Amino acid sequence: MDFTRLPQDLPVPVDDGAADHLEGKEFPDRPFPSTGGKPVNIRALDGLVVLYIYPMTGRPGVPLPDGWDDIPGARGCTPQSCGYRDAYPRLKALEARVHGLSSQQTDYQQEARGRLKLPHHLLSDASLVLRDTLDLPTFTTSGQILYRRMTLVIGSGRILKVFYPVFPPDADAGQVIDWLASA
Repeated sequence: MDFTRLPQDLPVPVDDGAADHLEGKEFPDRPFPSTGGKPVNIRALDGLVVLYIYPMTGRPGVPLPDGWDDIPGARGCTPQSCGYRDAYPRLKALEARVHGLSSQQTDYQQEARGRLKLPHHLLSDASLVLRDTLDLPTFTTSGQILYRRMTLVIGSGRILKVFYPVFPPDADAGQVIDWLASA
């Protein structure tokens, strides 16, 4: 299975309103474990932060949960991360920091970061703090609670913009760049 390519017949997620309440909210003042080795507190970072939140990255040789491609918005974490990797210089030019976040453990994320050659770090929210503090939308499959895909632009500790649902995931970074350039 090639995780870098999206199947043509993926179901398109619908905007169910589950993220409508987020713009203007304060981001929690809490550090998250990072693939950089040191916890990252998004709220404490200067400037703009682009935080793309994804369900889970696949790993070669490890099967995806049953029916993964049939869950709207589930498939595409690797293309989304690669999109941010490729757009990283443009995002830096717009003075935005980039982080990815999922409910996966840091060691799992570390493998993906290395394999995909990501210049940015991935953050782990295995305790689902953002689900509980911000009421972020999740779904459950194969006994795992995973975040629904969305992207937040955060500045001065507040959520300035929410992209939800994100589809197709490989176009997310471009949409964020367009918004940042026009803001």
